[in-house]
Amino acid sequence: MRIITFFLVGLIVHVIFFISIFDIYFTSPLVHGMTPQTMSLAPPASRLVLVVADGLRADSLFTLHSNGSSRAPYLRTIIKESGTWGVSHTRVPTESRPGHVALIAGFYEDVSAVAKGWKENPVEFDSVFNESRHTWCWGSPDILPMFAKGATGDHVYTYTYPAEEEDFASTDASRLDSWVFAQVKSFFQSAKSNSSLRASLHEDKNVFFLHLLGIDTNGHAHRPMSQEYLENIGLVDNGLSEMVSLVEDFFGYDGKTAYVFTSDHGMTNWGSHGAGHPSETLTPLVVWGAGVNSAQTVTEPQPYEDGYLQDWKLEHLRRVDVSQADIAPLMASLIGVPIPVNSVGVLPLPYLNNSDLFKAESMYTNAIQVLEQFKMKMAQKKETTLSFLFTPYQSISLIYSITCKPSTDKYWAHNNLYTVYKVMNSMNLLTLMTRNLCCPQVVSFFYRTMLTVGLAVLSLWPFLSGVFGIAKYRSLSWFFSCLFLALFPLMPVVGRDDICFLSACAGLLTLFTSVCYLWSSQRQTPLLILCQNQQMLHVAMCAYVPSLTHSSLQQKQGLPLFNQIISWATLASSMLVPLVSSTRIFHRLLSILLSLTATYLLLSTGSEALFPPVLSWLMFVWINIEQEAMLAQGLSGRQELSSIDFSANIDIAKIRQLKLDDIRRSYFFVFFIITAFFGTGNIASINSFDPASVYCFLTVFNPFIMGGLMMWKVLYDCSLFIYMYVGNIISHYVIVMSMTIFLMLLSVVTHILTSQRLIMWKRPKSHFS
Repeated sequence: MRIITFFLVGLIVHVIFFISIFDIYFTSPLVHGMTPQTMSLAPPASRLVLVVADGLRADSLFTLHSNGSSRAPYLRTIIKESGTWGVSHTRVPTESRPGHVALIAGFYEDVSAVAKGWKENPVEFDSVFNESRHTWCWGSPDILPMFAKGATGDHVYTYTYPAEEEDFASTDASRLDSWVFAQVKSFFQSAKSNSSLRASLHEDKNVFFLHLLGIDTNGHAHRPMSQEYLENIGLVDNGLSEMVSLVEDFFGYDGKTAYVFTSDHGMTNWGSHGAGHPSETLTPLVVWGAGVNSAQTVTEPQPYEDGYLQDWKLEHLRRVDVSQADIAPLMASLIGVPIPVNSVGVLPLPYLNNSDLFKAESMYTNAIQVLEQFKMKMAQKKETTLSFLFTPYQSISLIYSITCKPSTDKYWAHNNLYTVYKVMNSMNLLTLMTRNLCCPQVVSFFYRTMLTVGLAVLSLWPFLSGVFGIAKYRSLSWFFSCLFLALFPLMPVVGRDDICFLSACAGLLTLFTSVCYLWSSQRQTPLLILCQNQQMLHVAMCAYVPSLTHSSLQQKQGLPLFNQIISWATLASSMLVPLVSSTRIFHRLLSILLSLTATYLLLSTGSEALFPPVLSWLMFVWINIEQEAMLAQGLSGRQELSSIDFSANIDIAKIRQLKLDDIRRSYFFVFFIITAFFGTGNIASINSFDPASVYCFLTVFNPFIMGGLMMWKVLYDCSLFIYMYVGNIISHYVIVMSMTIFLMLLSVVTHILTSQRLIMWKRPKSHFS
């Protein structure tokens, strides 16, 4: 009980400091109180139609087929004849909500929205919809409500399909876009017989917004190069053509409608988005209709060196690139509404087909609107105690107070921190580290290549440490398992491989590891063998489920009910089944390995399926090598490894003094934890926080390395100090604190999973004569 209390107190302290950083930095950058800026000149358009194809990449739309035909012939015709086109450059995070906020409100997402999962508005903001007279929206329930919620008055009308329709395992996600086009068609048909609605539609400053989610959903489910994704683009193009004809017919071809077609973000080749790869940040923009320049032929080279013009066969047509936030002032200018007061976009003049006076007035209004924001921010800027503490001259005091938090090793941490700071300051290392650690290439190199190099070098450890009497077969086992594990950091961070083959290999490797565990154990009861045989069968079944799921999705049959039952049952039982097994070290670790591997196989989409069994085998070898090293040194009172019981009481108040060997164990502990966290990806990937890290912690958490934990704690405190000082890099601090909090949480889980046991039934009493 004392050990759980010890770790819970530490966990709470770290969580408080972790939350404090978000409270300090994750504040809204928006200001309020500005006066909307209006133009006195008449706008060229009375209404605007905004169409956002969610998840559409620029190259997917503009690239031609091998035979020279376009997958979007209607938009291609617009680009060649009656509209202006370009590439809209988005910003990270390339998610749906931030992208739509940039498009419609003109600013890049409020960072405090991440606390609400990018769903709700933590701070109300102005938008083109809010400034319009009426806005009608059709599309996803995840996007439309946030603009209706922030609008003043009751003039934004939303029509959404049920959230259950957004199913990545559906047979055909393009039906979401078909639903939107059908609703728009029904809306205009009903307006012909509804006089009040017809009158509202014929007013000026109206906006029609179509949010098309089918392309994004098909991209996630089948990848952007799939037939489903590309055919969905053709469906959108055809639906857009019919919708434009319907709108023009309804308004009598009055030439007062402007059209904007774009996307909120792109998508990587493996079907994900959120980062800053060009496939995610480059989105198409096509604008035509009232007040928009028609296509212009150019003969001279255009100022773009990315090579896309030649790839898309559009080098003869003028290309006008914009930042995503620039689209909001463009739309506001076309229909004559005030630019959203929080917009940071700059009006892209080449898109406008109007008089010089109108362009000058529009530019002036845009400049005044941005200036009003700046004035308001300066007026509201106040010095606070926290901002004073985080200035370059005062940050050291807060860093020191946070790092040297009350703990069992506070005096040791104090001395280490001052020593580290003096040494680094004398050697000018702080400036050097600030310059280097801020470089993404350096961080990426460390996370990927250095892990591989470190594991490769580590494979030679048994051969170089001749002082230990390590058996030859253990040395070879260590060597090959290290080399095998060193391959994983070099593999793609995300993607999909032959999951059927890899899951089968992972299952076989896990079963082989399990047999070795059982072989190493000296005490095996029939009940234990039966329980672990059932777990092995469960692992084999979970290795088969991904292939069955993959086959079903390929045939567009959805997710089978059997797979859903197996998956949920596995998840629910993964933390309970190990508690039934014996608390002997090999028995319990084997049970934990089988349970976590079964869950991990169901979550794997590629080569990471092999990662847990390889890592567990390396941990198994390491435990045995450390035990043999202790025996070789002639330490008395050491138990046989197979006889160690996790349920034995560990008095944390009587930890022995540190020895030289504890430095080695602390190093291995930290190195393997980092390998378990980042060995199959980065911190932004779901595979980074995988059951392998849980198993790694469970494996090394046993009595003979408890002394090494204290050394690791001191090393952590020093590293935290360094990370916080280096340019106040919040991301580094968040990474360190997240990993620490997760490790402390694992400490509690570890103690429960290893030392606790559920007694399902009592053994009958036996009497001896």
